[in-house]
Amino acid sequence: MERFTLEIIQDALVAAGDEMFQTLQRTSMSPIIYESLDYAVGIIDVKGELLAQGNGVTAFLAALDSVVRDTLKKFHGENMLREGDVVIANTPYAGGGTHLSDVSIIFPVFYDGKLVAFTVNKAHWTELGGTFPGSVSTVSTEIYQEGLHFPFIKIKSKGEINEAIIDLIKANVRLPDSTLGDLFAGIAAAEVGANRVCSIIKKYGLETFELAIADFLEYGERMCLEALKEIPNGAYFGTAEIEDNGFGEGPFPIKAKITVTDTEFIADFNGSHPQVRGATNLSYSALVTGCRSLFKAITTPKMDANGGTFRPMKVICEPGTIVSAETPSAVSVYYEVMITAIDLVWKILAPLIPDKLPAGHMRSVCATFISGIHPDTNQFYIQAEPLAGGWGASATHDGNRGQLSCGSGESYNIPIEIREMRYGIQVEQYAFHNEGGGYGEFQGGNGQYLDYKITSDGAYVTGAFLGEKTKTWGMNGGQDGSYNYFMIIRKDGTKERHNLGTNIELEKGDIVRCVTATGGGYGKPEKRPKEQVLLDVKNGYITSKEAKEYYKLV
Repeated sequence: MERFTLEIIQDALVAAGDEMFQTLQRTSMSPIIYESLDYAVGIIDVKGELLAQGNGVTAFLAALDSVVRDTLKKFHGENMLREGDVVIANTPYAGGGTHLSDVSIIFPVFYDGKLVAFTVNKAHWTELGGTFPGSVSTVSTEIYQEGLHFPFIKIKSKGEINEAIIDLIKANVRLPDSTLGDLFAGIAAAEVGANRVCSIIKKYGLETFELAIADFLEYGERMCLEALKEIPNGAYFGTAEIEDNGFGEGPFPIKAKITVTDTEFIADFNGSHPQVRGATNLSYSALVTGCRSLFKAITTPKMDANGGTFRPMKVICEPGTIVSAETPSAVSVYYEVMITAIDLVWKILAPLIPDKLPAGHMRSVCATFISGIHPDTNQFYIQAEPLAGGWGASATHDGNRGQLSCGSGESYNIPIEIREMRYGIQVEQYAFHNEGGGYGEFQGGNGQYLDYKITSDGAYVTGAFLGEKTKTWGMNGGQDGSYNYFMIIRKDGTKERHNLGTNIELEKGDIVRCVTATGGGYGKPEKRPKEQVLLDVKNGYITSKEAKEYYKLV
């Protein structure tokens, strides 16, 4: 087969993924999707390997193909999928599951009556029921408290929508219009991708299409193996901690052994702490997706994602640990544990490949969920979004400032205008802070202050900010950064500091101050050029006192 034709088909699949991505963004109803881009889309082959993926949440890299493989396990034989079927799934413990709020739409693609591919998207729905608004809780103890559970069920059968499921969703969520809007947006995006796949097959033929995807996957594996040769072979060890489980218990260790050869990359988490009471648990399927995102960053960061690039990677962990939790464990703040696991592998490998991995970053999504009654519309609102902070410095440059965590990928924060229009809050301050840390030849990127003033007559806040007791880590003589936490500043001036908190009651005029960490520094501070230190002081990144104390600048 002509090489050009194969590459045209591969590029067409990538373009189809981008079109799916745009469709979901433009048709969804929740700001966490259309502004934050907390979702991912992909095209999967009939064996469950990723062919193409749009930008979005990096931490969903493993989810899209895994959810197809588990869909195929359920629907086979007499129960096989038919043309017009659409499956919905959010099981945390299988199929690339993360937590219930991340809902996958699986769309089987048929051409001339034959199953030829799947189009999939996975998006964070702002509200899916459960004990507390936003379907996230730091004090849940079972999955049943965290929202509706869709265990690979058909939302459409032979093209007909399942109205019973629609009624079930309406009756169990606090924001039915936006939740159902996000559901139909997901179906629409998957259908757009399916149409594009069929148009590619119609133009080039099914046999050529299948040759192209096999070639694409083999190319991805080949490129990954070449990149593995640049990482020193060996076995490397490290330990991290989950500070709290929401009940004041902890810390809980996570252990990792990373084995690198020219043909394999094995991440072994055996020996990690057993799953815990509370929502700071991570399922094995989510552990895989976290490891995949870091693995891709050090092997094929510039290449379009496909399943071949992940073939050399294995993730090992016995069931029932804090990073391989089993049902019915609570997992709604899984993302904090996942990022800790990513950060652990990152910290283990960074000294080996400092040209690819910087010092430690904010290590938390720092997600906040604020709910109440809007003062203008009298409608119930839920604000949900990830926050930005500081990244670590590297061997060649300062750390980035105001970036989301490693789990967020191409996501964004929500613009102030949208926040103040949609929710009963006012943004009082949004600025880089200087709470110290990250000093080095290359300075860690500054964390941020974000102050929400409550304008509704009462509200509630839920937040998960791991890293409140553990600083971001420096490298090669660079100093550690700072902490993540959130603070409630009552209207009488009283201050309350939190790292994990659920449905904390607020009054009109109270301020929720979100503080994200400064990244770790790289290299000894005394090596930093004095003119750069002066510029840092001028820009407000460090104070004059810090310049004198840490950089010895008079």
